[in-house]
Amino acid sequence: MPRGDGRLTHDLDPHAPGPQDACGVFGVWAPGEEVAKLSYFGLYALQHRGQEAAGIAVSDGASVVVYKDLGLVSQVFDEPTLGSLRGHLAVGHTRYSTTGASTWENAQPTFRTTEAGTGLALCHNGNLVNTAELAAKAADDGVAGAFVATNDSDLITALIAAHQDLSVEAAAMEVLPQLRGAFSLTFMDEDTLYAARDPQGVRPLVLGRLERGWVVASETAALDIIGASVVREVEPGELIAIDGNGLRSQHFAVAEPKGCVFEYVYLARPDTTISGRGVHAARVEIGRRLAKEHPVEADLVIPVPESGTPAAVGYAEASGIPYGLGLVKNSYVGRTFIQPSQTIRQLGIRLKLNPLRDVIRGKRLVVVDDSIVRGNTQRALIRMLRESGAIEVHVRIASPPVKWPCFYGIDFASPAELVANGLDVDGVRASINADSLGYVSEQGLIAATEQPASRLCTACFTGEYPIPLGEPEVLGKHVLEGIEHRAISGWTGQQAGSATVPGGAEDALTRP
Repeated sequence: MPRGDGRLTHDLDPHAPGPQDACGVFGVWAPGEEVAKLSYFGLYALQHRGQEAAGIAVSDGASVVVYKDLGLVSQVFDEPTLGSLRGHLAVGHTRYSTTGASTWENAQPTFRTTEAGTGLALCHNGNLVNTAELAAKAADDGVAGAFVATNDSDLITALIAAHQDLSVEAAAMEVLPQLRGAFSLTFMDEDTLYAARDPQGVRPLVLGRLERGWVVASETAALDIIGASVVREVEPGELIAIDGNGLRSQHFAVAEPKGCVFEYVYLARPDTTISGRGVHAARVEIGRRLAKEHPVEADLVIPVPESGTPAAVGYAEASGIPYGLGLVKNSYVGRTFIQPSQTIRQLGIRLKLNPLRDVIRGKRLVVVDDSIVRGNTQRALIRMLRESGAIEVHVRIASPPVKWPCFYGIDFASPAELVANGLDVDGVRASINADSLGYVSEQGLIAATEQPASRLCTACFTGEYPIPLGEPEVLGKHVLEGIEHRAISGWTGQQAGSATVPGGAEDALTRP
């Protein structure tokens, strides 16, 4: 079976990817149900959050079995595989790599046998900022198998499994307070499903109810697809455990909510609800505010499909300018296992978008998109619209200028590649050859989410990081790459980020 190439299907230009999504996590405790199939459909609903690898772990009460591979959910799993994964309890993951390379070893769920002899499978959405510090501690403490993989998620699993005299639940309560950064976790042993969320609640995590069980997922859309009802969000700093005795909850840290505002802009599905606010409604409201903040005389509002569509609807509604479809997207191009020729490669976004020339010709257009990262996509798009007969192209963006990298689970371009990092608004406008350019204000975006500004992380727009990042030398995506896979290698924190350890700040700021 051909495996995935890790390319996100919604990128309009495969050579200029947009912000790469975080990951999707799922967990279900439901005796009498086909938990592997429930997990499959839950992950299918979360496929947009990560497309490099997928995996499911199940338990029948006696043992934990993990099946994972590189590729899309539908490539990794088939009917016979799912049928062989029998049990009453499962966790699942769909991955985009934020720490660690895209390899089979780094696919999730991660697995360890604990010191007490039980199985432990764990799924992680987010990114830690003290990975090197934790790795140094694991090495110095002689944690067995701490470096089987090279990601922060595997390290969390190893640290929990290393507690010899504690249950998984008690060990988690010891380890979770030591983690710094973004983490929404689902994990399990033979009998119990666990879910935990970092004290800032950067990444979403929700609890749902089935008729005969419980579900935890990154987004409410994953609960909808399997017929589960939404109960509530997992609270920041909370650890939930679900087993035959029911659900119990305890807090390992005081909640200091700082939810990722970019979930509302781009990452989450439009049919998801975050903190009581529907994502689609928030995006439409962003468009309305864009129209008020950056009005223009024009004939037609068109979206860049599909991420710009809700904001374009809102812009048209508030401005009174008609909404129309000016670009047709082919959703099936971009994930191909056939290497394109140079001629085909030069077509760029034309492989994904085709203009409706009769709609565009002779019109003054307002083009609404979710964000500008490098500017390459918008530049090619505007050229295509002008070639199709547009007489004016006014670009409106449903987020403030992206100027800073994210260290909490989104893989943006490097600061040097972020076009807004080096140019003012008019400079960006000139760079993409638009007649005018307007970004929604930070205040307008926050107002559209209906969340207090104090409860949101806006670091990619402001550079104000709510969780201290630590030393820049040890923030790289590949901070654990190249470390010996045995703690007895003698690797210590003093070597983190040195020439002998690939990764670090240079990698963090230059990775594609």
